[in-house]
Amino acid sequence: MRGFFYLGHAMALLDVSEVLTDPDFMDAGLICYRRAQVVGDNGIATNTEVPFTFSAVVTSNSGLQLLRNPDGEVIKGAITVHTKFTLQDGAAGLTADEILWQGKRYTVEKIDPYTHFGRGFVAAICALKPLSG
Repeated sequence: MRGFFYLGHAMALLDVSEVLTDPDFMDAGLICYRRAQVVGDNGIATNTEVPFTFSAVVTSNSGLQLLRNPDGEVIKGAITVHTKFTLQDGAAGLTADEILWQGKRYTVEKIDPYTHFGRGFVAAICALKPLSG
């Protein structure tokens, strides 16, 4: 094919690290609650929750939405957290991280790694927890 170049797996040239740490955009007051689960000799699982403070740029994903059902009303919503902090959406021995932002807890449901952009970051989609209404 004429005029077509394949460059392989090149690193992206866009480095958004400065934006993720710019005080005009970032929120330094987020808390990540990471829960490890250990099964004891008696077969009973014990959860241990450890809080980590981190910074991120938080954007609306779906916003807060009122859903009206025959059984009642429910508020659901989601945010996207852009950060260099390593978030977990679940792994062996770990449950999904929970994020505390603006007084509400969100569960990390999906992680999109953008490690090829400059120094790298992740975009995590986090769902509002608990559902309320």
